[in-house]
Amino acid sequence: MHFLPDCCEYLTEIAATGLAAYVLAKVFLNTWNFFNVYFLGSAPQFSKYGAWSVVSRETDGIGLSFAKQLAKAGQNVVLISRSPDKLKNVSELIEKEYGVSTKVIAVDFSSGDIYEKIASELSGLDIGTLVNNVGLGFPHPEYFHELAELSTFGPKMVSVNVVSVVRMTELVLPGMVAKKKGIVLNVSSASALQPTPLLSLYAASKQFVDCFSKSLSAEYSSKGIIVQCVMPYFVSTKMSKIRKSSLFVPTPDSYVRNTMKTIGRTNRTYGCPAHALQAGVYGLIPESLYFSVCLRNLGLIRKKALKKLAKSN
Repeated sequence: MHFLPDCCEYLTEIAATGLAAYVLAKVFLNTWNFFNVYFLGSAPQFSKYGAWSVVSRETDGIGLSFAKQLAKAGQNVVLISRSPDKLKNVSELIEKEYGVSTKVIAVDFSSGDIYEKIASELSGLDIGTLVNNVGLGFPHPEYFHELAELSTFGPKMVSVNVVSVVRMTELVLPGMVAKKKGIVLNVSSASALQPTPLLSLYAASKQFVDCFSKSLSAEYSSKGIIVQCVMPYFVSTKMSKIRKSSLFVPTPDSYVRNTMKTIGRTNRTYGCPAHALQAGVYGLIPESLYFSVCLRNLGLIRKKALKKLAKSN
């Protein structure tokens, strides 16, 4: 039976060779996908999909940048947000700067009885692009049971982060299916890539957006409709409370310009190369270690926020 050791050694060599080939192939494909998505693309010709784009919560940050970039591309823009005054200011700015038409709809996405009004306002418009950007975050990292006014805050977050994506998509998708073209961008968060301690409900709500978007992408790609989930890490916005931009914390305008170049090239985009690299690195970290890092880093942010609140009171 002396041939058994030789056979085992031969099989081991084959397995090792196969594993090495698999790893090399995966590295090659991931590298190609990275360059294909983040460096080789260009923004689509939005007018081919429809004359109007709809953007929720566009009065600042990423939403405002999407509204401006779409207007710059020649799109008329429907602006949906809570504050009539801010909506008016953004509407006037976009019409003056880009020479397109705008339509404003003032609604609070934390309220459940707004969608009839939105449907009525959107009726008759040739909508080619929908950007579901409205979102609600934690005031600061916090343990779930210690969230202020949890009994109302929890349902409010679900209404804003989850229900709005479903209902807005429900309103525009039939028209896109009828003309066999359309773009739906759902803004999620990189915190949805793994469960995130101290941001539990926020991360879970954003995981829904990611899962929902990828499912719709599979359902509707054959019907000429692009559905893409946008997964940003930190961007210098009011929501992130980071004022200074850097390589890994881009400005909203820079982030959106890069994101628009990835449309149609993947069902999930991190928006810019730096954020895609971050996702790749974090994806290598075991979940238990990731949880420890989150609890430590977000715990420090929580302590600072609580101290600041205590001083203000």
